[in-house]
Parts: sequence; structure tokens; C-alpha cells
Amino acid sequence: MQTLSGFLLTRQWHDTADGIELVFWVKTNQGAARIVVGQQEAVCFIRQSNQMAFAENVRRSSLELKTFQHKPVDGLYFKNQRDLNQLREHLAYDKKLLLESDIKPTDRYLMERFITSALQIQGDAIQRQGWLEFHNPHISTTDYKPELTWLSLDIETHDLRGKLYSIAASTAADSHIFIVKNQPDNAQTGLNITWCKSEKEALLQFFKWFKRHDPDIILGWNVIGFDLDFLQWKCRQLRIPLDLGRGNDNATVLSAKKLGQATFARISGRVILDGISCLKSAFWRFDSFALDFVANQLLERRKLIDHKEDKLAEIRRLYREDPIALAAYNLEDCQLVADIFEQTDLINFSIQRAKMTGLAMDRQGGSVAAFDNLYLPQLHRKGFVAPDLGSLDNPKSSPGGYVMRSIPGLYKNILVLDFKSLYPSIIRTFKIDPMGLIIDDNQQIEGFLGASFSRTQHILPTIVTQLWQQRDMAKQENNAPLSQAIKIIMNSFYGVLGSSGCRFFNPQLASSITMRGHEILQRSREVIEQQGYQVLYGDTDSVFVLLGDDFTEEQALSTGNSLADTLNLWWKQTLQDEHQLESQLEIEFETHYLDFLLPTTRGTEKGSKKRYAGTISKNGNVEIVFKGLETVRSDWTELAKEFQQELYARIFKQEAYKEYINSFVKEVWAGNFDDKLVYTKRLRRPLDSYTRTQPPQVKAARKMQKPSRRIQYVITKQGAEPIENVQSPIDYQHYIDKQLEPVADSILHFLGTSFERITQRQLDVFS
Repeated sequence: MQTLSGFLLTRQWHDTADGIELVFWVKTNQGAARIVVGQQEAVCFIRQSNQMAFAENVRRSSLELKTFQHKPVDGLYFKNQRDLNQLREHLAYDKKLLLESDIKPTDRYLMERFITSALQIQGDAIQRQGWLEFHNPHISTTDYKPELTWLSLDIETHDLRGKLYSIAASTAADSHIFIVKNQPDNAQTGLNITWCKSEKEALLQFFKWFKRHDPDIILGWNVIGFDLDFLQWKCRQLRIPLDLGRGNDNATVLSAKKLGQATFARISGRVILDGISCLKSAFWRFDSFALDFVANQLLERRKLIDHKEDKLAEIRRLYREDPIALAAYNLEDCQLVADIFEQTDLINFSIQRAKMTGLAMDRQGGSVAAFDNLYLPQLHRKGFVAPDLGSLDNPKSSPGGYVMRSIPGLYKNILVLDFKSLYPSIIRTFKIDPMGLIIDDNQQIEGFLGASFSRTQHILPTIVTQLWQQRDMAKQENNAPLSQAIKIIMNSFYGVLGSSGCRFFNPQLASSITMRGHEILQRSREVIEQQGYQVLYGDTDSVFVLLGDDFTEEQALSTGNSLADTLNLWWKQTLQDEHQLESQLEIEFETHYLDFLLPTTRGTEKGSKKRYAGTISKNGNVEIVFKGLETVRSDWTELAKEFQQELYARIFKQEAYKEYINSFVKEVWAGNFDDKLVYTKRLRRPLDSYTRTQPPQVKAARKMQKPSRRIQYVITKQGAEPIENVQSPIDYQHYIDKQLEPVADSILHFLGTSFERITQRQLDVFS
């Protein structure tokens, strides 16, 4: 008998003659381990009142469980998952007939043992070649911090379905390039290159090297959609296995066309982390997620082939004329990816998210599944089972977050008071919970849309409280990835409950969160105004309070903290008096803006929403913060962004700005900013589908030799033209009218002037 702690890497199941076999690969303190659990049954539930007949291979058993309508249920047990799937398809006309029939056997096995990712194994180990194997061990949840190894992968090819040129791989301690080329004479290089006579030799040599390094994680950039997908296609063409899995298992890549969704790869015992997906799931934002762009933003490095070149043509030229340079380019892409993961701590973030949610490390999104993993085992122990996904229909909808109409203007000394994790706080305070909604214990807490919640019987508030405490501890320990992972999962709960894709979907749940948020912001504004201050704006969980000119920074900070204390005390007393509830609301003084702009909605006198700019003091320096304005929007040009940043800085500092505007316009007309005129927009659907409307990016795409989804273009006298094929003179007047004037007038309006008035004489010269 052996006891090991491990971390879950991959999970799979398949039907056998003896039942369902579950296979879990984990990384332990003694290396990789394979856990095989045999003779399992597929499980779902059905109401006892439904006495429909089933095949002999279905076992039915009465249980001490109920539906959300308090009706008793039986369990249905199937020897194979295939049999359960066939029954689901047969009963698809009414998704309410079965309950929890959509849960995968691996997920149910883990969640019912409260295992998210870290686990303890107790059993007899069999030593295999490169891994330990356990059959039907006892596994339980534990706290284990894994040390996972990684390998960054990148390939170069002639095109999407052409010749393989090279494969580069990099680990923390080693790197290598396998290139399909005869070794040049006198090839002196510091790179580790294996020169291969054929594509097959390159692949086999790479697989051998890969197995020797035996990584837990494969890193890459679009690594599934391109690199692994291409390697699988090439292996099939050459009739060799895609030999990347542990336990002598071959890898499998399923294309988007087969799945009807994103391309998916399954490699036994190895996690696949794609840089693009990981950054997005951790809420990193970039104008472009191209590797060259992200590397430049995060690392101040670029790919070795200039981003302005025809990359594919240059790769082909290097393969023919300078294969060593191609090898260096290939390897640098690997290292850029690895360095981005290190810079952003994405591996640790993925580990922490898996520990919080029970989702596979390489699964992006999955908020509904994460909610199920945390909620369902608790629900079963309370005596209830849940509906199937998609079985709940409700025509009602719930409102979004509350946004006050702003009072436009240029101001001095604005305080921002922010409710810390408002929606999770509301869940905790008012006991918002799917199960609590269906229990009447005569101690109800009133919600919205006719909802009421049990004070004493609930699950979600306890889950949120536990996560909240773990996040506070993570902050104390400076564990940023864990803190971020917890924040994301806590904040996802509202969205999950408001989604029709959630098995607990009910507008009463989501509305009892958002409409309570509306009430909290509105009443908080009343309390603040009773203190003698004006609230200029509010957005979901924040209020913006005007102090005015006669405040020093020290006085502003003191006032901000005092207002936060006043609000916290007021809510504590009010919730106790009105609802007999302990307040979990916590408002914080977040920001002091020295100068502040709330613009109007363009073309009107009304205040806009989610758009403002202001100056803050940070480390002794004054910085400008932009929210929702052109500077932080990817669909505006660098010209507009640079102009806005400098113009606002001058106005906030009370420096001369008219001369700057005229000088900037003159530079535009002189062609000195031509490199800043590029628009970048994405095609939302295939190019051929644009028939009724022809927006500029579509017109530019039609003039490209090889249009992609991401279109970069400029506006010329002949309309939009792609930057790779500009044939006509630039239309500078377009940029003056559409990029500079709107940016300027959003702030000049409050100074009693306008862009046109300031530039009229100069425009007359150029027109």
C-alpha cells in the first residue's frame, strides 16, 4: 500500500465490457501516475412518479433525494455511458424528464469526492516504464502544490497543409530545433539543431526528444488550432502515430468543423495551455493577440521576422537560403511564448483556477461547469438533485448593473467609493441561493420578482464566504494568481445564475442580485448627499463624489475614508433594522481624481455612461486615467490616441492647448503622422457574407490578396485601402474630421470653445 499526493492533469473515460473505465493522469511528488478506476456506472435521476419502462440493462433504485419541486426521485444506473447517452437522445423532446443526465462520469466521480485538482492516492502501485499505475485506489481531496514541467512548442511550415519545415521546442533547461534540410557546409551555430533528411525523420526525432523530457504541460501560441492540428495531419499523411501522450497513448486533435466549436486536443497525461486563451481567461486585454504584438507589449521584444514583412514569404525564403536563421526564428517564437507565460504567471494562475473550480487546467471558460463542480455535491448532501442543462425555460429577464446618468463637466477633486465585490457581497448578505429559493421555512428574506430565500438553508452564500476568506488569505500571502482566480470565479456566479445555459437558471436569482445592487447604489447616493456632497455618477458598484476646488489632497483622502466609514456603518445598521441581517457589504475609498472629465454623449447635452478621464497622483507623479474613451479603444487610430493624451494633459495642467491643436493639425497635413493613421478592425463573419453593408474594413479586405479576420487599413481619397496595398493619396481631411475633432470637442466643450473654432483659419489654408 502506497500513499501519494498528486495534481490532476487529464481525465478520460471509455466504455468497456465490464462497465465504464475512468483514467486519471496526475503529477505526484514521485513523477507521473496513472489512476485506473474500473467497473463504474453512468448515473442520472428520474422522478419516482415517472414509471416509464427501461431496457434490462438499466438498474433503477429509489433514493432519499428530491427534485426542486420536492418530488422524490429514483436513480438510473447504466453499465455504459453510451446507454445513458442513447436514452437522453431518445427523450430529447422533453429535457425535464431526466435530471443530471448530462454530467460526465469522470466529473461526477471527482465532484462527489470534493476533488477539484489536488488529491491523495492510497493503493498498490505498479511501476511502469516512466510512470506509476494504480488500479482502483482510494482517492480523496487534499492540499498539494505541484511542480509541473513545461515545454514550449512551435513549428514552421510551407503553408497550412504543406511541407513541414521545422519543429522547435524549449524547456526550462533545454531547447532544440528539428529541421527538414541537409546540413549546410560549415554550419557553425550555437543552436541545438538536428538536420533531418525527411519530414518523417524530423517527427520521429522530435517525438524521441519529447518523450525524454516528458513535460507535464505543452505551451504554445494557437498551439492546438495550428501546431498540433498540423502535426496530426502530417502524421496521418506519413502513417505514423502522433506520439505525444503518456502511457503510450497517441494524441488526438479534433477540428472545429467536427466539434462545431473551438479545436480541441487530447493528450493523455499532458496539459495544453495556449497563450492566447490563457491571457483572455485571466482578463488580459490587448489590441491584438498576435504573438509579435503581445511580446512587444509585455517583454519589449519582437519576433525575428519583422511584423511588417510578408511573413510567409520570408519563412519560405529563409528555408531555401538561410535555414539557420529560420531555426533561430522558430526557436525564438518558442522562447517568447515561454517568457510571456513566466511574465504573466499564467501557469500558476491555471493551477490555482483548477484548484478553485474543479475544471481541467487547460479548459478555458466553463463558468457553468465550475459552478456545478462546487454546488452539486453540496446540493446532493442537502437531499436534492438538479435539473438537466437547458431544461429550464423562463421568458422573464433580469436587468444588468445599475448605471447612473452622469452629470457632464470638468471638475476638481472627485472621490470614487467602490463596493468590494458587490455581487458576491449581496449573495452572502441576502442569502441568494438556488436551493434557498425553493425552501419555505417561515424565515424568508425577500428578494425581487417575487423571490424569497431561506435564512437558514442555503449553499451558495457559504461557498462565497469560503472563497472570500481564501482570497483574503491569498492577498496576505501576496499570492496574486490565487487571488485573481478566486476573484474571477466569485464574480462569475451572478452571470452563471442569469444564463439560460445554467441548470439553475431563474431570473428571480439574477434579479435579486442586480436589483439589490440598484437599490444599494441609489440609497448610498442619498446617504452621501445627506453629508453635503454631490454624486456625479455611479456605475454597478461605484459612486463618484464631487468635493470641489477647496480641498487639499490630504483633506480629500481624509474625506474619502470618512465617507466610506459612514456608509459601512449606515448599511450595517440599516440591514439589521430592516431585514435583521448582518451586512457583508464593504465599501472602500478607492481613488482620488485631482482633475476629472465627464463628457457628454456625442452630439447631445446628456451625460454619457462608462466614459471618463481624470488625473491621479501616483508615486509622486501625476498620471491620466482613461475609461471608455478613444485612448483605450482598439478601433481608434494611434493618431487619435496620441492627440487625446497630450491635449487632455495640457488642459488638466492648465497649459496652453490651442497652439498644440493647430500644430498637430499642421503635422497631419504635412504627412508626418502617416504611420499613425492605421485602423485595426476585425471581420465578425466570413467576407463573402457582407452583401447589404460594406463597412470600411470589408472594403479594405476585398483589396487584399489574402484577407484575414484582422484587417488593418487607412482611409484614402478612394476610400479604405489595406496597409499592404495603399494605392491612393491619404484623405487627411477624414482624419481631421473623424479622429481629431470628436476627441477634442469632448473636452473643449466645457472650455467654451471647439475644435472648429480653433482650427478654422488653418483649415481654410489646407482646404
